[in-house]
Amino acid sequence: MVSDPRGWLSVGRRGRIFGARSRVAGKSLKLYGLQHIDILRRYRDIPDRALHDMRVVGQVLPFRVNNYVLDELIDWAEPDEDPFYRLTMLDRHMLDPADFDALERALRVGGSAPVEVTAAIHRRFNPHPGRQMTMNMPELGGSGVSGLQHKYAETCLVFPASGQTCAAYCSFCFRWPQFIGNRDLRMATDESQRFVAYIKEHKEISDVLLTGGDPLIMRASVLRRYLLPLLGADLAHVTTIRIGTKMLGFWPYRFTTDDDADDLIALLEEVVRSGRHLAIMLHISHPRELETAAARRAVQRLLSTGAVLRSQSPVVRGVNDDARIWQELWSREVRQGIVPYYMFVLRDTGPRAFFEVPLARALEIYRGGIRQVSGLARSARGPIMSTDMGKVAVDGVADMGGTRSFVLSYVQARIADWVKRPFFARFDDSATWIDGLQPLSSSDRMFLARPEPVLARIHH
Repeated sequence: MVSDPRGWLSVGRRGRIFGARSRVAGKSLKLYGLQHIDILRRYRDIPDRALHDMRVVGQVLPFRVNNYVLDELIDWAEPDEDPFYRLTMLDRHMLDPADFDALERALRVGGSAPVEVTAAIHRRFNPHPGRQMTMNMPELGGSGVSGLQHKYAETCLVFPASGQTCAAYCSFCFRWPQFIGNRDLRMATDESQRFVAYIKEHKEISDVLLTGGDPLIMRASVLRRYLLPLLGADLAHVTTIRIGTKMLGFWPYRFTTDDDADDLIALLEEVVRSGRHLAIMLHISHPRELETAAARRAVQRLLSTGAVLRSQSPVVRGVNDDARIWQELWSREVRQGIVPYYMFVLRDTGPRAFFEVPLARALEIYRGGIRQVSGLARSARGPIMSTDMGKVAVDGVADMGGTRSFVLSYVQARIADWVKRPFFARFDDSATWIDGLQPLSSSDRMFLARPEPVLARIHH
């Protein structure tokens, strides 16, 4: 059995985040970590080798699943073909073969060897894409503000310390460093709540996004400590509050029958009554997440607060890399009162090679899905890359003077003047990220360049 030196792997842990266990028609939330991986054999005869591989990979990537995902989302008749099995389980191919073999040997040796090998793999996994820990970290009074990112002028991200975990982990998640027990890689607020002072000082901030992890895994009483300061008269410039969450998909009872669900709903209603626009940013990867009775009830409860529900997800190989899935997802969202928002491209971090889809294929999937839905669902934008300099949309493919090219644009950018200015890159059907693209001409080069020289030229 692989050890758990970091303490990631609790089952039904009770504490300031979860409080008492949630009661749902006689069922309570049960969280399963790596040391409880044998629980899968209650559902399917999983080979010993597959469980061994998961334990090895689980030294690098976080693993957590819960009883709702196991009971109601995964199709155990064909787990190898099931999107939710792929979404939540670990696979040896998420690691480079040489890394897997090295880690397997290190685990046999024991001592500090596994920790050293794991740390080396983490470094190669690019734990903070988009230069999040260097270019996005704000200062107040000459020192950094913990748990805050300020990449775009009008939008500020807050990482509540108690919300840096989830009801289950997506195995592709670009925020994997939040869950591995390494404080040097983790983003989280401190007890001083200095983020409020920073937002108060920066009047250009209109939107505050609480993110994670999953902020809605916090008790309502803890979430209140983050939301109420944003409603004060001295923060009147904050007109929109967003909360990013996967709870609808992974534990919808959070909004209906958890022991503090009523308190959570009342808190969201209070935010809406304050006059702020409240947007619940739902991470929905597959239409099955909206099909269960529990999810349908949760959507209705959230809508009753007056909040606007928006959905977003990356396109993920083996999970939703089919235009028919996106067509059904966007159509179902509109029917249930959810606004389709973004189709993302997987970020350049973690086990991306296992899940990534080439940009050309992502564009085909987006176009194939969007052209089959009504205008109400065409609010979905994509495919979108969250790059160092901003969110880049792959708008299409065009013949530019005899050269087949991607048509690209920034939908959000560090440099506001770049937004919605078309630029071009040579078509490459194997490119999966912006760093694999070549500018079509010299005038396109700055939009694809590394950010430091571009920003240096602008600021000087």
